[in-house]
Amino acid sequence: MFESIRGRSVLVTGGTKGIGKGIAAGFADAGAQVVITGRDEASGAEAAGQLAAAAAGMNPAGGEVSYVRGDVSDPASCAEVVAAAIGQHGGLDVVCCNAGIFPASPLAEMTPAELEEVLGTNLKGTFYVVQAALPALRESGHGRVILTSSITGPITGYSGWSHYGASKAGQLGFMRSAALEFAKSGITVNAIMPGNIATEGLGELGADYVATMEASIPLGRLGSVADIANAALFLASDEAGYITAQTLVIDGGQTVPESLEAMG
Repeated sequence: MFESIRGRSVLVTGGTKGIGKGIAAGFADAGAQVVITGRDEASGAEAAGQLAAAAAGMNPAGGEVSYVRGDVSDPASCAEVVAAAIGQHGGLDVVCCNAGIFPASPLAEMTPAELEEVLGTNLKGTFYVVQAALPALRESGHGRVILTSSITGPITGYSGWSHYGASKAGQLGFMRSAALEFAKSGITVNAIMPGNIATEGLGELGADYVATMEASIPLGRLGSVADIANAALFLASDEAGYITAQTLVIDGGQTVPESLEAMG
């Protein structure tokens, strides 16, 4: 499955935990050469070691995983991360813009610094990473940009997350125009829109939150990071080469019913 991924060079921002770590695991298991990035060196190095060992254990032909420290809100740091991935693997084929934060802040109390922190990481970071990677993606001949957006913002809302929702909706606006600009270079740009996925971050929101979310999902469970990774692998594959500027909602049907009563 996804044999075209084998040997390709992949960068996953925010790949040290949660959905990003799951995406990196999927690519490594498929035989890709993966660089993950994040701001904390200790957790990044640990995650890379875990991912590499897991890939080797599951698949003798699994790919390599390495960590490069980076802060996507800093354009210079993004350029350094991209250069490191190219230097390690001789090029760059796939960029997964996954880095994101979601601190809650009511709009009436939100400070400019809080707004800038979320937009800087979630939205501006997408611009900076893709800009830095564009020459290598053109050179690749099968460049792929995969954005981790969300159902929150583009489809749904959540009190206290207006800055987060705006950043995730903004990624989709970026996607459509970037896809047009990059099409002549054979680069596709697509977005995954996860619903509630079982990650470390979600667990921090508490058991009551998780139970409420499970009750609102027709399939009756939270998604797994593997569910998101499988979508990313497909969008990065040769088989998805004719798909661009599209979104893929992965939410267990959460955004379908108009109320809990509609679920039957």
